[in-house]
Amino acid sequence: MSTGELLRRAIRRHRGRMIAGVLVLSLHQATEAAVPVAIGIFVDRAVATGRFEPLLWCVLMMVVLFAVLSNAWKTGARQVVWAIEYETHLLRLEIAQRVLDPRGHRTGLRSGELLSIATSDAEKAALVMRAVSIGCAAATALIVSSVSLLLVDVPLGLGVLIGVPLLVLGIQALSPLLTRRTSSQQEAVAQTTALATDLVGGLRTLRGIGAQHNAAARYRRSSQATLRATLRAASTNGLQDGVTTALSGLLLAAVAGVSGWFALNGRITIGQLITVVGLAQFVAEPVGTLGYASQILAMARASAGRLASVLSSPPLITSGSGTTVDPSKPLLELDQVSYKSLSAVDLVLTPGESVGVLCYDPRDADALLSVVSGRAPEHTGVLRVGGTPIEELDIDVVRRTVLLERHETDLFEGTLRSNLLVDSPSLERVMTAAGAADLIDELDRPLADRGQSLSGGQRQRLGLARALLAEPPVLVLHDPSTAVDAVTEELLAEGLAEERAGLSTLVLTSSPALLGKMDRVVVIADGAVVAEGLHSELAASDSVYQEAVLR
Repeated sequence: MSTGELLRRAIRRHRGRMIAGVLVLSLHQATEAAVPVAIGIFVDRAVATGRFEPLLWCVLMMVVLFAVLSNAWKTGARQVVWAIEYETHLLRLEIAQRVLDPRGHRTGLRSGELLSIATSDAEKAALVMRAVSIGCAAATALIVSSVSLLLVDVPLGLGVLIGVPLLVLGIQALSPLLTRRTSSQQEAVAQTTALATDLVGGLRTLRGIGAQHNAAARYRRSSQATLRATLRAASTNGLQDGVTTALSGLLLAAVAGVSGWFALNGRITIGQLITVVGLAQFVAEPVGTLGYASQILAMARASAGRLASVLSSPPLITSGSGTTVDPSKPLLELDQVSYKSLSAVDLVLTPGESVGVLCYDPRDADALLSVVSGRAPEHTGVLRVGGTPIEELDIDVVRRTVLLERHETDLFEGTLRSNLLVDSPSLERVMTAAGAADLIDELDRPLADRGQSLSGGQRQRLGLARALLAEPPVLVLHDPSTAVDAVTEELLAEGLAEERAGLSTLVLTSSPALLGKMDRVVVIADGAVVAEGLHSELAASDSVYQEAVLR
């Protein structure tokens, strides 16, 4: 999806309200342009003649004119604002859907940048409807004003008809520069937002290593770069406003001077002079509105480009159409898989088996998790789920079969119960199995965003309980007990073994309590499988293994 396609689609899917809004706002501008004409008629027909009847009709005409003017603005603005707000909502939903797509995305953007796009850019892109509506209304005002001036005096009308387009073209010359600077500003804002998100998330770690001052200095530099980009965009906006105001003033002065000369020579009446001067003064407003509309359009175009880059980004992984998994075959099988630090790894997880994996190098664990989750499209070798290559299976089938619970648990604002997503009769049993029995009485406890009100161990155990409640055929865990004490770790290991009895479980860990409950343990060193067996056997025969797990 291109920038132009996104903007055109925004207008097209709200075309009903946009048509109504443009028509009624154009009526507002037409009646506003008619005010100087009505005043001129009022002067010539009523004031100059001194007759009562024309005076009464002119007063009634002005009442009707202003009643239409005020109600047209209110009605038209309501239609356009509704369309803008609803389009903003739809764009945010699309960005959220794209970001949460289980196939992933290749944007390369951090969470903070995506957040900025989903909030600020979505709002600015939807403003294209405001630019179109006020631009059409301003064009209507110029047409009505020009026709009225032509009816008063042809040379005056032609002067406005020629002068105004030249003025608009001059204003538009600054739009490309404004678009570039607005795009740079939005990118700088997104990068600063992403940095702020990262720093807030890692604040405890930064304080622990004494790096908060370096982090603050880095954020200060990013913030200052954003300020400079914002000031550059603001200066371009200011330049465009200044040019618009100056040229509009010059046009008004020229029209007023010529019309005054014509009135002195008797070529036009006093009422027509008032009409011409009033219209010439009024013309500055729609011309300024056109300049403002071009600014909005430039901002909308810059933000739409960033939105389109996310919405049109290719998925990180491809998904097949297969919908069946053979439960009699190994539920998870790696055949000569190589990826990043991994080299020709073979690993088989049969139905009902629990396997522990000890990686001496954390990079091997990260690479293995990426492969198992299906987020390593560049890997070589074959990854099978239920005997079928993962590329041939539908992504929903893979997600229902294999559940990966990473070391960092994602929790959301709400309560403990809402984060578990299920109110199962086995809830208490599962929480006990996850070593979270102390949280059973606090299920309705409010949680802060990302579970910051919980300790690291509580978040970890809550994540494990949520994974166990899902009862997936294959559960993959990554260091599920690093933030708990030894006693809780032993209870957690026993509970996990009991709860997953008869189901397949793959645990990447160096915990002797967890490895001791596995049916077998696979050891990976330097990217390859170097040993396999029971935990007790490996601990007794391999000094490197013993040093890695018996802490």
